[in-house]
Amino acid sequence: MHAHQHHHHDHHYGHTEVKNIRAAFFLNLSFTIIELVGGLITNSVAILSDAVHDLGDSFSLGLSWYFQKVAKRPRTKEYTYGYKRFSLLGAVINSVILLVGSILILTHAIPRLFNPQHPDVKGMLLLAVLGVIINGMAVLRLRKGSSINERVVSLHLLEDVLGWLAVLIGAGIMYFVDAPFIDPLLSILISLYILYNVYRNIRQSLRIILQGSPSQLDMEEVKRSLLEIGEVQDVHDLHAWSVDGEYNVMTVHVVLRSALPMEEQHRLKLEIRDKLLSMGVQHCTIEFEVADEECVYSR
Repeated sequence: MHAHQHHHHDHHYGHTEVKNIRAAFFLNLSFTIIELVGGLITNSVAILSDAVHDLGDSFSLGLSWYFQKVAKRPRTKEYTYGYKRFSLLGAVINSVILLVGSILILTHAIPRLFNPQHPDVKGMLLLAVLGVIINGMAVLRLRKGSSINERVVSLHLLEDVLGWLAVLIGAGIMYFVDAPFIDPLLSILISLYILYNVYRNIRQSLRIILQGSPSQLDMEEVKRSLLEIGEVQDVHDLHAWSVDGEYNVMTVHVVLRSALPMEEQHRLKLEIRDKLLSMGVQHCTIEFEVADEECVYSR
């Protein structure tokens, strides 16, 4: 869901990216419907749990496609940082859908582990082969793209391919061996994997929403790096947060050893901005102070 970062690409490239994600979305959604029906017909909870996973991915893809367009909107008076954070809303909604779906699947799969039912193994094999092919096609389509958004989405779909390989192997074993417990066992493993990812996504999204400092940014290192600059005596009132997990913002008060003329201040600002940009801060507001100046914020 990281479409939002790429509004600086030319129109043609952005259009290709949207088309790739749109194609993957329709492939995924149509197959999710086949899966839900197939899971019910074959009486396989493993296939139903993978359908829940795919439904979540379809939702992610739909949101990626939508936010790819939304992120291109210019910033407004209401949204002065632009529309980047809207993708977080999508991540949270998607996580809740996956959470509810996985819990529903687990409530069906766990009792089946102790009282296994025989799924239609031939039908499972057919769906698993289809799953590998269709998700594989979507991965190849997105692998051609170079944007972070396309890479993230293709990783999602690669996980689906691996999930289907697991179902294929499970169904293959059940074809030769009478072991119906494999179906609910696969289902439980897929659901636990989804829940683990939901936990990670929600944790990351909450950190951003609650304006925690960006996880990839070491605040102590930022301070050290700024103090290495000759004209800088001290750094305080340092705040950093992320708009969407990729676009990071910082405000900082820099105490100078001595008062500098305006052109020197301008040169110093550019040097500080370059340093911060190399550390992963895309937008920064710098306030200069002299050594004996009292700062109201540092009390």
